[in-house]
Amino acid sequence: MLGTIGLLMKMFVKTQMEHHAGFWLDRVAQIINYGAAYAAIWVLLLRFGTLGGWNWNELALLLSFQLLTYSIGASLSFVQLRDLDQMVRLGTFDVLLVKPISPWVYLVFGGFNAVGYSGHIALAIGLMVWSLAQVSVEWNAWSVIYLTLAVISSSMVTAAVITMIGAVALVTVQSNHLFSIYFGFWELTRYPVNIFPAAIQWIMVTVMPLAFMAYVPVAVFLGKQVAVLGEWGMVLSLLAGPILVGLAMMQWRWSIRHYQGAGG
Repeated sequence: MLGTIGLLMKMFVKTQMEHHAGFWLDRVAQIINYGAAYAAIWVLLLRFGTLGGWNWNELALLLSFQLLTYSIGASLSFVQLRDLDQMVRLGTFDVLLVKPISPWVYLVFGGFNAVGYSGHIALAIGLMVWSLAQVSVEWNAWSVIYLTLAVISSSMVTAAVITMIGAVALVTVQSNHLFSIYFGFWELTRYPVNIFPAAIQWIMVTVMPLAFMAYVPVAVFLGKQVAVLGEWGMVLSLLAGPILVGLAMMQWRWSIRHYQGAGG
């Protein structure tokens, strides 16, 4: 199994690196695109000083955390599951059901896209290193362990939510509209959740739990009051990823059992 997974990943990386000029141009475009968005937020902070009680250094950490955990999680899910509804409609998903390997394993590792997100990851790590040197935190063994576990859990949140959205296509044939809703809320994760109305805050910790991508763990790390969750923020920020991955696994298996193809 591990040998097969390694081969799938190697083949996908080779296809991504086939055209070197285009690959590096795309990476530079990623950095410029996100850099421009972050610069706009920086200008906003220059004008108003803080946003929801967060200064620029703290917000930069939030932005870097959001981009890093999204990139890690999406490399294991987005490209692979974005077009799953099309595979269902065309009947090409049926081919995966007769392969001597789990359809999920084949999809995820056959399209493992860490290389495609390398521009995101480079920018996120650079901004995170800078912001961590600027924010006021008490560095000790626990803060390092917490930050590491939080990155893992938040990445799992991204992968799990995208997987659950994609798996809907196995039963309903359509899932693109859900991805549109997802990215609508994803845009909000660049900002502290406490600046939004109470209804949006609740949605982002329950129905669409993207607050766990960055806001909750970063607020805990900085010692800030966590909106909605309060003192439960630390525990839930570490449990959110594993819990959502478990739910995603159950939903995927249920969807596979109820899969009938585009013909019904």
